Amino acid sequence: MYKQVNICKITYKNEIAPGIIDMKVTGNYLCKHIKPGQFLNIKCCDGLSTILRRPISICDVDYAKNEIRFIFQIKGEGTRLLAKKNIDDTIDILGPLGNPFTIDPKYSSPILVGGGIGVFPLLMLAKELRTKSPRILLGFRNKDLIVLEEEFKCISTHTFIATDDGSVGHKGYATDMLSDYLQSGLGDIVYACGPEPMLKITQKICKNYNIPCQLSLEQRMGCGIGACLVCACKTVSADNNWEYKHVCKDGPVFRGDEVIFDD
Repeated sequence: MYKQVNICKITYKNEIAPGIIDMKVTGNYLCKHIKPGQFLNIKCCDGLSTILRRPISICDVDYAKNEIRFIFQIKGEGTRLLAKKNIDDTIDILGPLGNPFTIDPKYSSPILVGGGIGVFPLLMLAKELRTKSPRILLGFRNKDLIVLEEEFKCISTHTFIATDDGSVGHKGYATDMLSDYLQSGLGDIVYACGPEPMLKITQKICKNYNIPCQLSLEQRMGCGIGACLVCACKTVSADNNWEYKHVCKDGPVFRGDEVIFDD
């Protein structure tokens, strides 16, 4: 159950790549209830500058310190104002929100696929799956935008990087590596988070190899709790037709076979 926590103190802040801010805040209630794949709806400032909260995925939790870690990209006025906050400032957070990734013990060879800012919510999931030595495939535009590589490698030695321009690792996309793995018979479930084109390709690849996948959708949101229609997405209905669901309330994580991506 989500809760509004209006005095989350910032304990850490660092720009880890151009326009990418790594932040930690205190939150006893949040720490106790967060699961991998969920998100926070954060009030970026007081006043009317940005009325709507900003949805930001949860990257990690430090249970001993009661700290929540989230990483975000400065994209607009809200995230710009949030990035200007300093250590010991407090922020108002609504969370944890959304449905998390489902970890089923019957799967022994998970593959995690992340693209761009979509790699952030996969860190906590990777830690949950550490004993299964997950294969972690991370895609970035170029070497300057690579983040969290060493942290993922500490979790699994099977961590690989792809860059669009080939400046580091595989030249191309993380989904290229996913296709190679599944073709080789490796992997029995896929977890993915990233831009829609990447998720669409992941869905297609997994369908071709009859491998289940879970997709964490990135979507603009208004309320974050399902009261508005801003984050509607098309899904398969019970009668095999289609219906709209809310990414914030019914997602952000969906089964791969229920999401309908428009062509």
